[in-house]
Amino acid sequence: MKARHRRLLWIVGGLAALAVAATFVTNAFRSNLVFFFTPTQIVDGEAPTNKTFRIGGLVEPDSLQRIGDGTTVTFRVTDNAKTILVAYTGILPDLFKEGRGVVAQGTLQPDGTFKAREVLAKHDENYMPPEAAEALRRAGHPVGSPSQFQQADR
Repeated sequence: MKARHRRLLWIVGGLAALAVAATFVTNAFRSNLVFFFTPTQIVDGEAPTNKTFRIGGLVEPDSLQRIGDGTTVTFRVTDNAKTILVAYTGILPDLFKEGRGVVAQGTLQPDGTFKAREVLAKHDENYMPPEAAEALRRAGHPVGSPSQFQQADR
């Protein structure tokens, strides 16, 4: 075999290996990608029913209910337009309160309940996930003012 043909085989083999590696990386990225939806988008049917995604908004006041041993809870998440019931088993973050911003990751159940595997609470009185803040703005509700959260602290 001539040196020219060997070089061509090495180039073709390298390109093939690069294509396979790129395919693996792309598939891994797609399988780990988690989308964000608001309660309005979920109610309107825009969210997938068989995939993991995130829901964000405000915890509706007086909606938190502890079931059984206290580690299973249900609460409602709202964007002040629509509301979704969230069920979660585990210990809630210390900063989790009614009337405050929350992001939950999980799946939508056939009955319309969001089964959360992870619940994240905001880290101070001025923070809200950008997607949740934008959804509230689109719904016509101002965000970012501490006064909207002070009712939950009383």
